[in-house]
Amino acid sequence: MPAHRALLLSAALAGCFPAAALAHAKPATPAAPSPNPAQFWTTPHTVTTHGSVTVGGRVIHYTAKAGTLILRDKADKPTGEMFYVAYFKNGAHLAHRPIAFLYNGGPGGSSAPLHIGAFGPVRVVTQSHTHTPPAPYRLVKNQYSLLDVSDLVFVDAMGTGFSRIIGKADGGVGTPKMFYGIDPDGQAFAQFITRFLSQYDRWNSPKYLIGESYGTTRSAVVAGILENDDNIDLNGVVLLSTILNFDTSIDQANLNPGVNLPYALALPTYAAVAWYHKRLSQPPARLHPFLDEVQSWAMGPYLSALNRGAALPRTQEKAIAAQMAEYTGLPEHYLLKADLRVTGPEFEQELLSSEGKTTGRLDARFSGPTLDPLAEYAEYDPLISGIGSAYVSAANTYLRDTLHFGAGHRYVFLSGTVGNDWKWQHTPPGSGSPAPVAPNVLPDLATTMTLDPHLKVLVNAGYFDLATPYYAAVYQMRQLPMQPQLQKNIEFRFYHTGHMIYVRPQGLADLHANIAEFIRQTE
Repeated sequence: MPAHRALLLSAALAGCFPAAALAHAKPATPAAPSPNPAQFWTTPHTVTTHGSVTVGGRVIHYTAKAGTLILRDKADKPTGEMFYVAYFKNGAHLAHRPIAFLYNGGPGGSSAPLHIGAFGPVRVVTQSHTHTPPAPYRLVKNQYSLLDVSDLVFVDAMGTGFSRIIGKADGGVGTPKMFYGIDPDGQAFAQFITRFLSQYDRWNSPKYLIGESYGTTRSAVVAGILENDDNIDLNGVVLLSTILNFDTSIDQANLNPGVNLPYALALPTYAAVAWYHKRLSQPPARLHPFLDEVQSWAMGPYLSALNRGAALPRTQEKAIAAQMAEYTGLPEHYLLKADLRVTGPEFEQELLSSEGKTTGRLDARFSGPTLDPLAEYAEYDPLISGIGSAYVSAANTYLRDTLHFGAGHRYVFLSGTVGNDWKWQHTPPGSGSPAPVAPNVLPDLATTMTLDPHLKVLVNAGYFDLATPYYAAVYQMRQLPMQPQLQKNIEFRFYHTGHMIYVRPQGLADLHANIAEFIRQTE
């Protein structure tokens, strides 16, 4: 399996998770009955409810629209319908009110994690770094909802949530290849956005994309399509746990010999995780300036040593292994056996092996009992097993009981079918043909930022994220092929969390504050 494919299907979904059940959220009042199940997939429909949430000490009354929007081909024939939940602040001046489109990744993941885990008006309560006990779970009003600064549209990718391809059996012409790939997925989201803007008369609103994990890849593609094909300037793009160039993935870097950069970019995250779990022989009191030191060493002596390959003298190899052991908490003999190259799954399996534990991939603060002590790689992710059930239960309860949508139909949190059918070829802007390498959408974002020099980008990353390491995000953004002065339009924010920044309450509070300020400055 290609490294880039393994990355997303394992869990870089970051938000393609499960969700949890209801408790202290006040039910909204339905203004329309739930649609007839027999017509669920053939007729666009919307269920309207109302609610309120307090953010920053202010009560926000809102209208929620849970519905589907039909996508069409050039002959105006239906190809699929995309499910969304939109929240509009009551009484707002729509011409000036920002609107944000939010989605998770996978590919094959629904928007449920960002919806009920981070920015919707209600959120599920889970443990912040340990396994959440089983049901009953709680949904509470979310004091960190982004409704204080923007209307919100949570969109489920085709084949996830309640979004579904409309094929011949349903009177449409839709097929998987129209949606399951980097470029067709981007086209589907761009069409959804333009149709949504027309349906709700929001063309003159400040517009934002907020994507997590593969959703960051999607955002680069969608922003390019909106700019180039639809003449839509976005006000801002918010990236959560970024992956734009899949050659930097540490998941299975061993399958791409000769490309040593992923090991150097992941090393600072290894150091941060080892620091968190107290595996360093000489632990610093704080992560900084420790991580600055590790970053410099990783991109200097360490990367240089890796690039020498078989020509690296044995004495120098031992010296590199000794320093690497100091930074990562891994045994020196293990590092020498690994040829100084440790993949993410190997690190997750090895760091706490003496305790019989495996660290999380999406959030290495989490740990759990090792399944097979003799295995080379970690065989599960303690974060997913720790919060998955809560997310699944909560999302199902909230959508059906509070939003009154989807009775009798399955809400798909994570679709293996979408992931297995996904086409990874991508045609960068102006190239005319698919790139013959691992997906790289840096040209998409760079072109968009060049054509729209006012576009601002906010990059958010967790120090303990082994799926999309924070320093890899920094490196990628610094490699955007555009004029250097446009770099001033990029901001970085870092958190003492993992891939799903919002799992930790303080991380969610900081994330809300940073994104809210970003929107205020760019609307």
